[in-house]
Amino acid sequence: MPPPGPVGEPEYFGAPAGYGRDPRYDDAAGHTRTFAVDEAPGYPPAGYGDAHGPGYDDGQVATYRAGQTSAPPAGPRLRWRELLAGIVLRPGRTFWQMRDHQMWGPALIVTFVYGMLAVFGFDSARKDVLDSAFSNSIPWVVITAVAVVMSALMTGAVTHALARQFGGDGGWAPTIGLAMLITSLTDAPRLVFAVFLGGANGFVQVLGWLTWLACGALLTSMVSRSHDLPWPKALGAASVQLVALLVLFKLPVL
Repeated sequence: MPPPGPVGEPEYFGAPAGYGRDPRYDDAAGHTRTFAVDEAPGYPPAGYGDAHGPGYDDGQVATYRAGQTSAPPAGPRLRWRELLAGIVLRPGRTFWQMRDHQMWGPALIVTFVYGMLAVFGFDSARKDVLDSAFSNSIPWVVITAVAVVMSALMTGAVTHALARQFGGDGGWAPTIGLAMLITSLTDAPRLVFAVFLGGANGFVQVLGWLTWLACGALLTSMVSRSHDLPWPKALGAASVQLVALLVLFKLPVL
C-alpha cells in the first residue's frame, strides 16, 4: 500500500510514481484513472477544439429578417372556389397559403359584384335605381361598382404600406387582393338583405355592425400571417381600411 499523502489531500496526490494500478478498479467508485487531455475518451486528439461544435452551414439555418426576406410559399396556389370558401371557413390556413400568391382575378370580380350590390345599401340610391328604367339604372350601377373597386385598391394599398412600416415582410399584391376579398365577402350578407329590406332596416344595421367586426378580425389575421406581425401591429395596419369601410358603407345608413 502506498504511503499516505499530506494531511487534507487525497491519498493519490502524495503517492510516489512507480506504483502500478490494477485495471480491475478502472472507473470504479472511489478510484480514479489518470490520463493526458488528448488521451481522454470522447475528445479529439488535438485537444478540446471548438467548445460549440462544428456549427452549421447556411443550408441548415434559416434566418428570419422582418421586412427583408419573405418565407417561402406555404403551399400551392388555391383555385378561386377554394380561396373564397377558405376565407370564410379556414381563414388562417388560407391566408398563410396565399401570402405569396396573386389573386387579381377573383379579387377584382368579387369586388365589382359587391360594388354593384352596394347601391342597394343606401335607401335613396336603391329607390332611384328601382324606380328608373333599366337602361338608365345600369350605368349608375356600373359606375358605382368601378368606384368601389378603386377605393378597395387604394385602401388595400394603404394597409400594405402600413404593414411594411410596422416591420412586415409580405408582398403588396397578395395583401391587396386578400384585403379586397375580405371586405367584399364580409359585407355581402348585409347587402343581400338590404336589397329586399332597405339599408335603414334595424336587422340590416345590426348585421352591418356584426359583419364589420368580422371584417376587422379577418383583416387583422390576414395582415398578421401575410406580414409576420403580432396582432396589435396587424390591427394598426388594417385600422385605416376599417375606418374607411365604416365611413363609406356603414355610417351613411344610420
